[in-house]
Amino acid sequence: MATKVMMEALSPTMEEGRLVKWVKNVGDAVKSGDTIGEVETDKAIMELVARGDGILRAHLVPEGTTAAVGMVIGVIAAANEDISSMTGGAAPAPAAAPAAAAPAAPAAPAPAPAAVAPAAPVAEASGPVRSSPLARRMAAEKGVNIGAIHGSGPNGRVIRRDIEAASVSTTTAVPATIPITGEYTDVVLTQMRKTIARRLSESIGPVPTFYLTSEIDMTQVGQLREQMVANGDQYKVSVNDIVIKAVAIALTRHPECNAHWMGDSIRYFSAAHIGMAVATDDGLIVPVIRDAQRKGLGQIGRDARELAKKARERKLQPAEFTGGTFSVSNLGMFGIDQFTAIINPPEAAILAVGATETKPVWENGVFVPRQRMRVTLSCDHRVIDGAVGAKFLHTLRGLLEAPMMMLF
Repeated sequence: MATKVMMEALSPTMEEGRLVKWVKNVGDAVKSGDTIGEVETDKAIMELVARGDGILRAHLVPEGTTAAVGMVIGVIAAANEDISSMTGGAAPAPAAAPAAAAPAAPAAPAPAPAAVAPAAPVAEASGPVRSSPLARRMAAEKGVNIGAIHGSGPNGRVIRRDIEAASVSTTTAVPATIPITGEYTDVVLTQMRKTIARRLSESIGPVPTFYLTSEIDMTQVGQLREQMVANGDQYKVSVNDIVIKAVAIALTRHPECNAHWMGDSIRYFSAAHIGMAVATDDGLIVPVIRDAQRKGLGQIGRDARELAKKARERKLQPAEFTGGTFSVSNLGMFGIDQFTAIINPPEAAILAVGATETKPVWENGVFVPRQRMRVTLSCDHRVIDGAVGAKFLHTLRGLLEAPMMMLF
């Protein structure tokens, strides 16, 4: 029995997806669970799997096409099964089309040895490199020459860990610069950028937001970090890790700020699931550190690094970027003193963290150098009143100015 290949909802907020690549060609045998394509969702690039056994008989949309969730984009059926009702009578995309160009490739390298005879191209021309689809995509994204890698997979196949090991820098915290030729350059919106635009428009419009700013003495936090680093890399944590821990503790003391606006009700949470804003080449995504109030600084640091890495590599799973109860956005590493962040609905608040600076502070009749940091709390006034937000910030400030208190 024929099986439709649908554009599936691969993330909770996905409404449409872009078919990045057909991993299986028309005519290939597939089994249920096999990866047959790669789809760019609003959050990540994810695998599209077969939901039945048979032959991939038709590609109904070409690579690069955006399709709505639920749209039929391919057909799996027996070799002789009539699929005209599923393809609308149109002829399926020929399987031979990609292969037609392949014979021409070996012919081109023939004169290469007589000209310059570079070793690497000749080796690549002798045959395709055995590699997984994910490894090929990662190599293209990271600028890694996959032909120069000795694979560690079965029969020398190049797999994901080989690309990660060969990459000089697997992540970047700053979106790549867009090359502009001529007067201007139009860049088609990615699924992630479309979602960012829609979600932030939803927030900035109907959400009645107010802002509270506080300047916090981070001198003891700096001293704590120095002591931890001195004891080994396993104790290395960032300022942001410490802020996330302090936020989680403050939320347990002020659950009024750990809430979702549900339209006709307010949902308060006992656990602090902290979203941390991560900048990627395609835009902003907010992976979630779950139960942060129960985790030590070391575990929060490890979770934060792993989630940030997966976010920038577009490998986050839906469970890793949904369910946040409060968010933290830190632009301090870019030298930003203070800013206001936009609430991520249905959450009721977000904390914007600025840079830590050395400032002279008047203490006991003299100026002393102190590390100071500004934070701004954006609050949904439907959920959080001014005094409630102020009390939360007061608690947060106390925890960060005396970080040893987080141990009790």
